[in-house]
Amino acid sequence: MRDQFIETITELAKKDDRIFLITGDLGFKVLDNFIATCPDQFLNAGIAEQNMTGIAAGLALEGRIVFTYSIANFPTFRCLEQLRNDVAYHDLNVNVVSVGAGFSYGALGMSHHATEDIALMRSMPGMTVGVPSDFIETDGITRFFTEKKGPGYLRIDKSWITGDNASSGDFSFSKARVVKEGTDVTLMSVGGILEEVLVAEEMLSSLGVSCRVLSFHSVKPIDSAAIIAACKETKGILTVEEHVLDGGFGSAVSEVCMDNNVFPKKFSRIGLSNVFSSVVGSQKYLRKHYKMDSNAIIERVQKMLS
Repeated sequence: MRDQFIETITELAKKDDRIFLITGDLGFKVLDNFIATCPDQFLNAGIAEQNMTGIAAGLALEGRIVFTYSIANFPTFRCLEQLRNDVAYHDLNVNVVSVGAGFSYGALGMSHHATEDIALMRSMPGMTVGVPSDFIETDGITRFFTEKKGPGYLRIDKSWITGDNASSGDFSFSKARVVKEGTDVTLMSVGGILEEVLVAEEMLSSLGVSCRVLSFHSVKPIDSAAIIAACKETKGILTVEEHVLDGGFGSAVSEVCMDNNVFPKKFSRIGLSNVFSSVVGSQKYLRKHYKMDSNAIIERVQKMLS
């Protein structure tokens, strides 16, 4: 997904000199083509995320469409005050790109585990939050972010999902993508953990459980219509996220249900339960350890339908 973002932003920047990319001193092999193609639209701010965000705000005030690019928690938590006071408060066209969502950098420890960022960024007034699951959604969100007004957050994960495993149909920002149709339970997810959902769906299907699979690439705004339809048309909803449960995607889904007074027969959430991810290991290992892998999804669905 990281490579897709760079490919798309390079294509767009060649056509629109308002687009400006600032990196926090990383990604140069990936960024080489952008730098060579659009040298006057690029800046390395160094490992100084607060300064990077302040520079981005200044450029946006001068009419630029700015993307800041750094790893995991650093372009969000490290510069929260600048994001809130300089960017969001003034409704500036600054888009924060975080690579390494969730447990992508699992071996580097909790400082590099981005597991609270959705809750943080969706609470920011005016902030658009995009969480792609594959290259199709990454491309679509990037294009949308160059057209919208106001600040945005793009949370990029590792993903091995191919176009064949994603949904058909045109991409439309803020509309959940229907990956699989089903009538028994609706599996809703954000980000690359969709791959675990797809494995679980295949196994559940073999056991006679019909799963609707929805990929919510937009957490804010969220597709309320898809959530309400799932409440009415299936027997339960299970949300899956590589993120803490408090304030995350599952919370956003439950808010839609409460605000619209429409409730599923069964509702459950899979994510990180009020703990810091103190264990290190690969992304696959940590998903299994914290019970958010395909086996955990299967077990939860079976419990919901029992």
